[in-house]
Amino acid sequence: MHKFDYSEIKGNIPSDIVSLIGSISAFKAGDTERSRLYSKEYKAMEEVAKLASVKYSNDIEGISTTDERLKELIIRGGRPKDHTEEEISGYGTALDMIHNGLGATKIDGDLVKNLHSTIRAGRAQDRGHYKTRDNVITEIGPDGKRRVVFETVPAKETESCMDQLFMAAMEADSENYEPLLLIPCIILDYLCIHPFIDGNGRTSRLLTVILLYRYGIGICRYISMDEHIAATKDRYYGSLAGSSDGWHENNFSYFPFIRYFLQMLYECYIDLDTRFAIVDGKKLTKKRRIETVLSKSLTPLSKRQICAILPDISENTVDSAIKALIKDGKAEKVGTFRDARYQIKM
Repeated sequence: MHKFDYSEIKGNIPSDIVSLIGSISAFKAGDTERSRLYSKEYKAMEEVAKLASVKYSNDIEGISTTDERLKELIIRGGRPKDHTEEEISGYGTALDMIHNGLGATKIDGDLVKNLHSTIRAGRAQDRGHYKTRDNVITEIGPDGKRRVVFETVPAKETESCMDQLFMAAMEADSENYEPLLLIPCIILDYLCIHPFIDGNGRTSRLLTVILLYRYGIGICRYISMDEHIAATKDRYYGSLAGSSDGWHENNFSYFPFIRYFLQMLYECYIDLDTRFAIVDGKKLTKKRRIETVLSKSLTPLSKRQICAILPDISENTVDSAIKALIKDGKAEKVGTFRDARYQIKM
């Protein structure tokens, strides 16, 4: 059986991860005063972030509706017409619960069952209940055939593993483990257990927001973490695969997923910082805003990532700006075709 042990993150931490933690901490410190001074502008960001979080977290799982219906359900409180809309509406309800203080409650099995019950509205047979049959994580290959990516914890061991997970998390918290390292460890273990038949991905993202709140990191109220994950799905699933390999045998590393998590969170702060430059009255051209995003990023960004950070700028405009930056010798391309990313030349 897997042993829940977070001692890896108390040892020698890779230098790039240390750098990411420092950058996120600096952003967080600087944002505290700004949010106080510009409370009205920050409040306006909340609705946009909530809509994006509901939309993209469900999109990742193949659950979607039109933007108009999304606004009707989440902003205007419309009644769901079918099961798909029930689940979308349920995710919005869960976010409201979290933003209104759910994160202050005890982090345990009852909490995640409550989250699961909320997002699985209309499915009484499994709402808020751990799985009663084994499940696996699969993917569909280029040939259209499904293959098993990861064998999750058997149903009969789920309750015990979830108890062990939260006890280990509580112990690490009492020993003052770095939260930005501990949170992704907890989420990775949660996903490897896969405690529910369905809804594990969405529940894990809600649990992530709760844990961030618990440690005083409230960026998800203003910037959609789910949108950033949706924009970097390949990296997200690749990091999960990198950290889960050998998980059952306790021969694995949390660092691939930690690295992804921190990069994603850092990009959320870049997003907030760049959007606020507009709120703060800085008259920047679209090209200059794109250049600013690239210059602040610790890693090369794809066009899709840039569009996620700057949602008011079209993909065509991003493409034109990048071409101009490359022509001017300010930016360079890394990789080719679908994997192409861009960075400012040093």
